[in-house]
Amino acid sequence: MPFGFRRDQPEIPKGLFLKCAHCGERLYAPEFERDLKVCSKCGHHHPLTADERVAFTTDEGSFVERDRGLAATDPLAFPEYAAKMSKGGQSTGRTDTLVAGSATVGGLPVELLVFDFRFMGGSMGSVFGEKFVRAADRAIDNRAAVVVFVASGGARMQEGLFGLMQMAKTSAAVAALGEAGIPYVVVLTNPTTGGAIASFASLGDVIFAEPGAYVAFAGARVAQQAKTHKEPDNYQTAEFQLDHGMVDRVVPRKELPATLAQALAFFGLTGKVAEPKAPAVTNGNSAGAHHAAADDEETAAAFAARNGKGVH
Repeated sequence: MPFGFRRDQPEIPKGLFLKCAHCGERLYAPEFERDLKVCSKCGHHHPLTADERVAFTTDEGSFVERDRGLAATDPLAFPEYAAKMSKGGQSTGRTDTLVAGSATVGGLPVELLVFDFRFMGGSMGSVFGEKFVRAADRAIDNRAAVVVFVASGGARMQEGLFGLMQMAKTSAAVAALGEAGIPYVVVLTNPTTGGAIASFASLGDVIFAEPGAYVAFAGARVAQQAKTHKEPDNYQTAEFQLDHGMVDRVVPRKELPATLAQALAFFGLTGKVAEPKAPAVTNGNSAGAHHAAADDEETAAAFAARNGKGVH
């Protein structure tokens, strides 16, 4: 029998320790959760679910989710699209990648938009764009800021042009926010790529990023094929974007709530938290989404008027 071993020695419970995805160090799970899934050894920021991010960002008890029932149709009858949406729903408990809601941060009202990368890689489809525009409408009506946490691989190819048009649709919504004098704050998380960084994610009045976040338009393999010189070690990271003026500040996860509150206070808005209501009519809404909540007839009727035959 090996020295120090006892037959009656209890086994270490499964899940009590885990390895950092970056440095490989073993981490004590309760401490890892306490540290908001940031490695205590190397500082690597591991992914958060949308619910986890909402919980640590917003004031306790202030978050009210909006438009949860919106779900995509399959306008192109794309192979395996329904199965992939079903898998995303099983992973997240929702019908799409974007979680939208009204909340307060540091006591100030915001319309919060948070991606959940587990749902089809945070891809941008018709539901994403509709939720984004509705949040902008609420923000304008209630004089509240818009804050978006981005984790996206870009436009959703399974929706074809319906996916691509969300770049223009969200950019138009951001322009409307600017015309109304409503602050728009973006937080880039890992990863932020493709159509997201080419549209709404680059248009913030203030753009923050988490340390080490992968931020790029083209993926690493595409960039390597097109390179004409050796890229720097921090190429396509939040730090590289900061060095080149694309990001205002790289903020560690623990500091984000206080940093957001400070930024929002700078803009001086003291609006009200939005009350649930049917969305206002806006331009540029796509077909390809429907409202799944059977008891929300007013919202479903308003959405039908905006989108025509795209509603079930």
